[in-house]
Amino acid sequence: MRKRLHSKKGFTLVELMVVVIIVGILAAVAVPLYRANVRRAMSSEGQALVGSIRTAERLVFAETNAYTAVWADISGSIDLTGNRYFTTAPVLVAAGTGAAATFTATVTAAAGGDAAGITVSINQAGTIVVAGL
Repeated sequence: MRKRLHSKKGFTLVELMVVVIIVGILAAVAVPLYRANVRRAMSSEGQALVGSIRTAERLVFAETNAYTAVWADISGSIDLTGNRYFTTAPVLVAAGTGAAATFTATVTAAAGGDAAGITVSINQAGTIVVAGL
């Protein structure tokens, strides 16, 4: 009977505090890594969009031997309404004709959203640059 009264089962306050501290340290490391991965995933929408813009620009180049800097010339083949983060018209810069022709298309994530500050660019060679991650 006495053994039952003196047997202590459970955790001490110190043991519980150690566990809480360890969980806190793990969370402090994991949350920033998680947010970085989420922003990288958000940028993939922009990468898909600039890929579509490059395809449309290549079609224009095949017809006119020059790239266009006018969004209205290619917007008919690209739908921005299905996008969640990149919903504004891209900035297009085109120069030259023939073999010397170049273009750059840049899309920026909507301000105030989760992806704010992410910018994705592509050039005529297909090089994609993502900034703001």
